[in-house]
Amino acid sequence: MAGKYSCPCCPNAEEPKAVPLSSATLGATLAPAEQLWSTTRDNAVKLRMEGSGPASNTPITIHQMFLETVEKYPEYPALASKQEGRWVFVTWRQYYEQCRAAAKSFLKLGLERYHGVGILGFNSPEWFISDIGCILAGGLATGIYTTNSPEACQYVAANCEANILVVENQKQLEKILQVKDQLPHLKAIVQYKGELQQKAPFLYTWAEFMKLGEDVPEEQLNAMINSLRANECCTLIYTSGTTGNPKGVMLSHDNLTWTVQSALSMVNLKEAQEVVVSYLPLSHAAAQMFDMWMCICYAVTTYFAEPDALKGSLGTTLKEARPTCFLGVPRVWEKMQEKMKAVGVKATPMRKRVADWAKSIGLQYNYSMMNGENRVPWGFSMANAMVFKKVRAALGLDRCKICFTGAAPITKETLEYFMSLNIPVMEIYGMSESSGPHTVSSNEEYRITSCGKVMTGCQTKLDNPDEDGNGEICFWGRHVFMGYLNMPDKTAEAIDQNGWLHSGDLGKHDQTGFLYITGRIKELIITAGGENIPPVPIEDALKAEVPIISNAMLIGDKQKFLSMLLTLKCVVDDNAEPTDELTPEALDFCQRNGVRATKVSEIIANKEPPIYTAIQEGLERVNARATSNAQKVQKWVILERDFSISGGELGPTMKLRRPIVVKMYQEKINEMYAVAKL
Repeated sequence: MAGKYSCPCCPNAEEPKAVPLSSATLGATLAPAEQLWSTTRDNAVKLRMEGSGPASNTPITIHQMFLETVEKYPEYPALASKQEGRWVFVTWRQYYEQCRAAAKSFLKLGLERYHGVGILGFNSPEWFISDIGCILAGGLATGIYTTNSPEACQYVAANCEANILVVENQKQLEKILQVKDQLPHLKAIVQYKGELQQKAPFLYTWAEFMKLGEDVPEEQLNAMINSLRANECCTLIYTSGTTGNPKGVMLSHDNLTWTVQSALSMVNLKEAQEVVVSYLPLSHAAAQMFDMWMCICYAVTTYFAEPDALKGSLGTTLKEARPTCFLGVPRVWEKMQEKMKAVGVKATPMRKRVADWAKSIGLQYNYSMMNGENRVPWGFSMANAMVFKKVRAALGLDRCKICFTGAAPITKETLEYFMSLNIPVMEIYGMSESSGPHTVSSNEEYRITSCGKVMTGCQTKLDNPDEDGNGEICFWGRHVFMGYLNMPDKTAEAIDQNGWLHSGDLGKHDQTGFLYITGRIKELIITAGGENIPPVPIEDALKAEVPIISNAMLIGDKQKFLSMLLTLKCVVDDNAEPTDELTPEALDFCQRNGVRATKVSEIIANKEPPIYTAIQEGLERVNARATSNAQKVQKWVILERDFSISGGELGPTMKLRRPIVVKMYQEKINEMYAVAKL
């Protein structure tokens, strides 16, 4: 990292001037507030503070947290992005100066207090600088999913009363131009990548935008920063809206600063020594907490992946950045698993034997570590040298101290696969409404299939538990959100009269306080006979039994029996679109069953008996373990195409959008139940 740091956002930036504010002079006063929740943009909330312990920590603003890091580590690298094939670094001081410059430009463009700045684009330094610049200028930073339609962008921008929209490129700009007339508060649009292909008085390039506020006095910005209060809103996270319009989750400065400090206290990371890769959508709470706020709190260096990260380039970035901690949503871990299995299929018999031997030792070792026995099995050092170290290096995880998964359920099979390679993956659980995390697992304290223990300073309550101890998971703590913007009814549904946040998830604790998610109330299938069935365990069990299956979705709400929609593992093209070609792992499965098909369509057209039999037999093994007849799956159908984000079946973080899938495949579902109704 020797040499002069340059800045990708301001190529001609001069050396930054001395920081005009110091953290020592900033007070941490709170705005007066009567209630724990609010649904109006300019109303503060009462914080859930305790008399002692972590929940009694002094509330601070985003600016205070940022400035503390800048003062401690001014010349350390904060951001790294690829420019013309090489990594370009921005120091903490430069990063802070650019956020101030962006804040002054937002003020110049007429950003009003508590109005939105919508950011629509892939992760980049400009994304971070727009977000933080907006907060310093007194606005509400609002991420918009890049996969949103023009209408969905319009809804979010209008709902947060955005004065300015920051877009990545021409493709995203065109969406906004289509709906601009329906955005009465919009004053300007800034494009941060590529040249503008049209001129208009309200359109700015990134370079033009960063210069706009040069004549705004430092005192004006300082006065705004000094007026920020920790218990007021600074960020909006829009829920991805699988049912109805998205809701704007209002998060305060304290929600973000307190939560990140509490979560970090549970994992063993060191200040100014860690590296992460930013690639998950920043409009999502988990990515924002991990990539932006954790990094500011602990002076972590963020490397930005390429926009096609989830289409295949993430592996290259990981190998170059070599992160020390990594967050993957379950689908990312599953894709890694599939790729490694595909490589394994082509290995020589000798190599396969060595890998299987190493994996059995890896699994044994990691279960022993998890249970606190810390027994190292014979042969572990050899397995580590021959297999584990090589796998870690190939994945770019050779320096990784801790790997996380969150945002959706992950299967035990995937967790055990990575445990067997000596890469234990830690589950985190929470929601946008809890500023991201609520429970955290760490290398020192985890249990497979549990999502960890409650964050320090927070509480969990299980509401209306059944005889097995399963109840609705409710949260209490300073991570609980302020409310949904302009939605008092929805807020009252989420936060009860006593201030507990109701998650909508079902869970139970073990004797040592580990939380296990057992289902989601809205996802529960209630059969015609009135039986409540959580779909995920049945879906996961079938995928584990039949390795050619990619996605499985249980159907049966208000029906007399359960059925399933299945997809097969297929190759994904450069645009992340599922193709008709089977993956190497699926091909291997076919060959072992004496089937020559290479395409999904061939298997369906011929109703390949060995494949259909293998699926049916796998299902019968799952049914044999069912707790009641109502939980047995009676029918299934293979769909022509795997689920994808572009297809609409998966959300931006690859979470299954069940209501949408039901609508899309209603005809197929009707066919499965048609005979039963005659």
